[in-house]
Amino acid sequence: MRTLEEHAQALADGHTSSRALVEQCLARIADPNGEGPRAFIKVHAEQARAMADAMDTLRRARREPGRYAGIPISLKDLFDIAGEATAAGSQVLADAPPATAHAAVVQRMLAAGFVPMGRTNMTEFAFSGLGINPHYGTPCSPWDRAERRIPGGSSSGTAVSVSDGMAIAGLGTDTGGSCRIPAAFCGIVGYKPTARRVPITGVLPLAPSLDSVGPIASSVACCAVIDAVLAGDAATPPVPASLNGLRLAVPTNVVLEGMDAAVSGAFDRALAALSRAGAHIVHVHFPAFDEVPAVNAKGGFAASEAYAWHRALLAEKAAGYDPRIRMRIERGERMTAAEYVELAAARQRLIADFDASTRQFDGLVMPTVPIVPPRIAELDDEREYNRINLHILRNTALGNFFDRCSISLPCHREGEPPVGLMLVGETLGDARLFAIAAAVEAAL
Repeated sequence: MRTLEEHAQALADGHTSSRALVEQCLARIADPNGEGPRAFIKVHAEQARAMADAMDTLRRARREPGRYAGIPISLKDLFDIAGEATAAGSQVLADAPPATAHAAVVQRMLAAGFVPMGRTNMTEFAFSGLGINPHYGTPCSPWDRAERRIPGGSSSGTAVSVSDGMAIAGLGTDTGGSCRIPAAFCGIVGYKPTARRVPITGVLPLAPSLDSVGPIASSVACCAVIDAVLAGDAATPPVPASLNGLRLAVPTNVVLEGMDAAVSGAFDRALAALSRAGAHIVHVHFPAFDEVPAVNAKGGFAASEAYAWHRALLAEKAAGYDPRIRMRIERGERMTAAEYVELAAARQRLIADFDASTRQFDGLVMPTVPIVPPRIAELDDEREYNRINLHILRNTALGNFFDRCSISLPCHREGEPPVGLMLVGETLGDARLFAIAAAVEAAL
């Protein structure tokens, strides 16, 4: 997989064109043996070709809007695109009124010259970490494809589009791990920013208290560039930090429980590599982690805030929902206003406690997901679906609850099942986290 920077340089040198990149992506999407029909809900083929030609013309005139102009990307089916309905992986919104304007993040990507290839598949309404969608099919992880394993969710199609070369990078959302989980399961990089840095205007909500918009791409630098565009900052790759002397905390409670052998082995090797590079690995018990399950016992922000958005639609079209998603949303009906206020207060208390306990560290490191991708067929059972979903969301959701920035990057060896290593930075410490992640990526 080539990085954004490599593609940008090839475009600048005239070794390729935007039209050529778009045609390569379209060929991958149309491959009858590929995952295109399940990774994309809608393909913008003619728009992509027209925009690519425009970017090539502007580049020849040295008037391209930016270094990365003309590079193909994918967009999760959660973002408003002017003139189209935003269905969020559902059928109940397929006939919704078309959006009158682009989502703020889509507009920023267009202004930078990126070329959208289409709308990618996702868990219906983004309410699961598995990536399964009964309406449009489920794209599978690139690993062990003959066994058809889950891609992770909810940004499933975005991750598969990147891993399979149907786009160079893509935009997802992350409310409890929806960029990082599919990145881990597809062997690529996924980023969750400090939520307030990136606008969510024009993004169909799951839980606004936790929602964030992030990139999925082939490298840390790729994610850093796109994150900068999304946040309205200068789009430049990060300068790797020095690992020598860095203090990285490995939580000893919660996040290491239930690891399978593949994840445990890859994680231990990664920690050893970081130690050899000079990082100080410190194992720490974080009491705040132990309190989160009880605080979220009644469904947390996701169920309550999702129900507030969906209740009118459920009254009209409940039968059209994926029953497993509908059940999760309807949990929010039972939360009282007083319980919601108590939840918000408990979150702020735990954030303050957690912030105090991490100040002496440069970052936290843990497995992104404790298991490798299970087979899609294994999740037909309702109890297994719910059990595995909670298990794979457990580690990543902590980053959203504690309002942190977080990144997942691959740490497995070639030929092994995909395993993600997750780094967690400070709130608004995104630039520092990218610098550390770039150094970790190089060390691994």
